[in-house]
Amino acid sequence: MPLKSHCPLALFLASLYPASAWSIVPQSIDIYGFQFIPTFGVSESYDDNIREVEHNAQSSMVTKIAPSFELKAEDRNSATRLVFQPTRYIYHSESDASSTSERVRADSIMEFTDRHRLKLEAEYHKFERTTSTAVEGVNDKLNNKRVGGIYTYGARSAANQIDIGANYAQLRYDNGDGINDDKERNTTGFTTTWYHRIGSKTRGLLEYDHTRFDYLESNSPRSSKSDAVLAGAEWDLTARTTGKVRIGYERKNFDESTSSDLSNPTWQIDLQYKPRTYSTFTFLARQALAEGDDGSDAVKATFTQVGWRHGWTERITTVAQAGYGRYVYEGQNRTDNLQDYNLSVIYQMRRWMDIELGYRFRDNNSDAENESFLRNVFQLSFNISL
Repeated sequence: MPLKSHCPLALFLASLYPASAWSIVPQSIDIYGFQFIPTFGVSESYDDNIREVEHNAQSSMVTKIAPSFELKAEDRNSATRLVFQPTRYIYHSESDASSTSERVRADSIMEFTDRHRLKLEAEYHKFERTTSTAVEGVNDKLNNKRVGGIYTYGARSAANQIDIGANYAQLRYDNGDGINDDKERNTTGFTTTWYHRIGSKTRGLLEYDHTRFDYLESNSPRSSKSDAVLAGAEWDLTARTTGKVRIGYERKNFDESTSSDLSNPTWQIDLQYKPRTYSTFTFLARQALAEGDDGSDAVKATFTQVGWRHGWTERITTVAQAGYGRYVYEGQNRTDNLQDYNLSVIYQMRRWMDIELGYRFRDNNSDAENESFLRNVFQLSFNISL
């Protein structure tokens, strides 16, 4: 069976898109002081290219069943949340693509004094991917585990504040016959950010990030360490305008001499403008070095997205997003240019139920053979809570 390249940018892209555009306001059930919040989502969609391939695209109706169970507790100085989200995907024209994913996430925020705060998080995610798979027509099976935390020293209103964070993640594949074993890795990260107040609503910042990528394959050419230094600012000028901008430089040093060290400008920009309480414009921009794949040492990933969410009435809301990505595969003669558009209309039938009609279009133009594709997805969703 022919092998196909595996995209290393799934997590990078996923982080830029909201999980849902729900308008419902879930109610909770009190269980011995804990708040239990169940929700349920079901959708039916038509996908004309479920594998995101250039030739012989296969279409299918897809049913998604997604319950969610959240348990949380809060007091004056702390908050803890546990979320369990099983999701079933049913591909009616391609039963081999059907799968069940599981996500378990725990978060905790503790404020010991006005100067000392700690945030902790842990997540386990097991899922299957239908697109950009290692073997054409066969799902990639993954599981990802990660833990992390950030300690903050300094009062919120102080002139100076510092964040110190650390995280650890494991990426594993459950494919048989050793498929994707060369991509399994452990990732260890450390970050520290210094904030300095330069106005009542504005803070400057200086950030240092260090990440270690340890691939399980012996003498892997991708094992490396990455260091980035960024400077910028964050602000909340009015109820209308908020933002955070970080711009800097990143360097990636490989363990093996067969791979050339890389350096690259990097930036992360998040802007939000609310001209009205019912209308929000967003702008996101990212550039960073992503992990390499299929002969590439790394991928220079750049992605920009603009969005607009507008409430036309108390019950009807529209969401529009347009994104453009450029991905340069180092060590290969390959560059991908991706366009991604999302449109949806949300009707809040009741406080506890909304109906969403959506459309998504993806267009990837690659100079590598068999890596370009077009994809259209039409979706109808029902989201329900108590």
